[in-house]
Amino acid sequence: MANSRTFTAAAAAAAAPATASAPAARGRLRAVAPDEVAHIPDFLPPGTTWLPAPQHALPTLPGQPPMVGYLVLVPAAAQEPAEPRPPVTGPVSVDPVRRSAEVDGRPLDLTYLEFELLAHLVAHPHRVHTRDQLVTTVWGYGHVGDGRTVDVHVARLRRKLGAEHRRAIQTVRRVGYKYAPPVSR
Repeated sequence: MANSRTFTAAAAAAAAPATASAPAARGRLRAVAPDEVAHIPDFLPPGTTWLPAPQHALPTLPGQPPMVGYLVLVPAAAQEPAEPRPPVTGPVSVDPVRRSAEVDGRPLDLTYLEFELLAHLVAHPHRVHTRDQLVTTVWGYGHVGDGRTVDVHVARLRRKLGAEHRRAIQTVRRVGYKYAPPVSR
């Protein structure tokens, strides 16, 4: 692909500045001044490939110029191990490592997307999520359709949670949904 860039160890070493003031630990994000040109090899480990992101995959803001983004492909050996998320406990408990969910000790039989949706909502209690945010976070892409996909999955989740806990997933009218764990008495 003509727009992709791959950095080898030799290219990264040749592109690295020969000054002693180079930072020892590189951060994941760095602000760049509008007139500054960022030297990409300084930020990426050797063997990394970066590609321009397709325009349809980037968010748009009304009245703002289109955003520019890149997909960064890091070799598996260069990636830092992901921190395992601890299980979320309470009346509705979710264990992302074992990919299991329970309500009051009763295991739930969930589809892949139902589990991902429940795990996301339970991990962020009392936070209101728009349907678009949920589609982007849980489904992982910009949703094309009638916008009812999230509503259908939430309805199925509520049914599976049972009568006592179905109100834990609350509808915020004209916005989206939030998870409000039941208050223990």
